[in-house]
This record gives sequence, C-alpha cells and structure tokens, in this order.
Amino acid sequence: MPEITLYILALLFFAAFVAGFVDSIAGGGGLVTVPAMLIAGLPPIDTLATNKLQSLFGSGSATLAYARGGHVQLKSQLPMAIMSALGSAVGAALTTFVPGDVLRALLPVLLIVIALYFLLKPNLGDADKHRRMAPFLFGVTLVPLIGFYDGIFGPGTGSFFMLAFVTLLGYGMLKATAHTKMLNFASNIGAFAVFLISGAIHWKVGFVMGAGQFLGAQAGSRLAMRSGASIIRPLLVVACVALAIKLLADPANPLRIWLGL
Repeated sequence: MPEITLYILALLFFAAFVAGFVDSIAGGGGLVTVPAMLIAGLPPIDTLATNKLQSLFGSGSATLAYARGGHVQLKSQLPMAIMSALGSAVGAALTTFVPGDVLRALLPVLLIVIALYFLLKPNLGDADKHRRMAPFLFGVTLVPLIGFYDGIFGPGTGSFFMLAFVTLLGYGMLKATAHTKMLNFASNIGAFAVFLISGAIHWKVGFVMGAGQFLGAQAGSRLAMRSGASIIRPLLVVACVALAIKLLADPANPLRIWLGL
C-alpha cells in the first residue's frame, strides 16, 4: 500500500465531510468514501473495514443531532438498534460464505424501484401516515434482515430502512430519516466489531475521515431538520439513482453479464 501523505489525508477528510453531509439526509455516503479510499491506494478489504470505522462517526453524529432535535427517542429505539447490530454482525461474519452475485444483480433494480416510489408517491411529507405493521414485528423481522444485508453487502442500506419506515410504520420523511440513522449506526457497530477482529482497519485514515464524517453529518442533519421532506425526498431519489448507475457501470456486474451488455 502506498504511503498516505498529509495531502491524501486532507482529500479523504473532505470526501468524508461530503459523504457525511449527504448520508445524514438521504444515505449513500459510501458512494463517496469507498472510491476515495480505493483511489488513495487502500486494498479492497482494508477499504471495506476502514469504511465501517469512519462511517460510525457520521451515522453516530447524525443520530445524536436528530435525538437532540426530538425526532428519535434513543432509549425506546434501543431494542431495534440491538437487532440491527446483531443482524449486521452475522452478515459480516458470513461475507466469505454467501455469494454476492445475486445481491449485486438485484440491487440496482431495487434501488431504481425505491427511487421511483419516493419520486412518484403523492403526499409524502413529514406527517405520519397509517401504520401497516406493529413495531415489535417490524423490529424482530425487517430490522435484523436489513442489518444482515448491511453486514454482508452494504450499499443502499439507508434506502431500505427509509422505505420500510415510511411504507410499513407510516413515518413521515424526517422521522424516518432520524430512525434510519440510528439503525444504520447500530448496523455499522455490528459489522465494525467483526472487521475489528480481521485486523484490516487502517486506523489513521479511519479517524481522519471520521472527523470529516462527524462534521458533515452535523451540517446535513441540521439542514434536514430545517427543510424536512423538501430536501430529504429529492436527495434520497438522487442517491438511489446514483448508486444504481454506479453499480450498473461496473463491467463485472452480474446483471450486465446475464443480459449480455
């Protein structure tokens, strides 16, 4: 691995700030941080492990900001957070045993569906709607399942949590964003604990980027709390579409291979 100079660290800090800002509102911060670390010369495994470290600062920062704003009650949501962390830890532990081709093929399609839902669904605002699932059932089924996905693969986790909170629990956009960040923070902890054992974390890069993530998430979450659905909804659509395009642009994406593209 090449030497990480102060100049490279400064660029990584800036990339993490941007990622933290966007991720605290709509998710998709990995679109910025993972390529940045790969360009800086970190090996792929080190990049994935270090990305979990630095993303802890962003998701944790956003969670604290939303909690202080009264949009999520940390104590009452702790059981869901634990389920998210457990699911993510199991997923991270099984990364070498579960084939990722199906996930890589399906994810762009799912992200486009999510983007279309938030783009075209009328009356999506900050007010709560009708609940279609009991919180307990939601917490013991979908939460660990999405957490598992975050540990085993990762991209789009925030979008899946957002969709679940809005469609099944009837949360408004701002409330769903606040709860998504808390469960995303928990899933990051679960996966990070597994990667910690692997010894692949680049600590200096992780902490520098973590500082950028923390500051970016503070700025982004404050903007989201001021603007609500008017900023969250379009950024969520853009983040989903951007991630889908990035995945489909990879010549090795199984969907392109299966379709002969």
